[in-house]
Amino acid sequence: MKHRPDSGFTLLEVLIAFVIAGLGIAALMQAGAGGLRATHAAARYEEAIARARSHLAAATHGAPLVPGDTQGDDGGGYHWRVRVTPAATTTLRGIGGAQRPATPITLYAVSVWISWREGTATRDVRLDTEQIGAAGR
Repeated sequence: MKHRPDSGFTLLEVLIAFVIAGLGIAALMQAGAGGLRATHAAARYEEAIARARSHLAAATHGAPLVPGDTQGDDGGGYHWRVRVTPAATTTLRGIGGAQRPATPITLYAVSVWISWREGTATRDVRLDTEQIGAAGR
């Protein structure tokens, strides 16, 4: 009688293959979850920047600039803060000998912060600009 070599895998080989496959699947799931978290964080930053641009436009194109701080909640977990501070003041004089009275103007620094909570961390974005306005307001 002739002895045939066993064809097939042993139980140990099958178990090792399952462990390797399980580790691979776990690594793929972890990478996918990390990608989803990064996508969510990027979307929150994008929304915060859009909100900051909106507050910056409202602060610089609405009423005349007035130095000070204002803040509030936008909903959706976003908190905003706008700070207007005078950066420099000068006086404009008439050009070419024109007999106009001197006009004082001020360069204002305008900063907008948007912050939100993400898990246990607080995230924020800040936009800055400078705007010319009437002096002494």
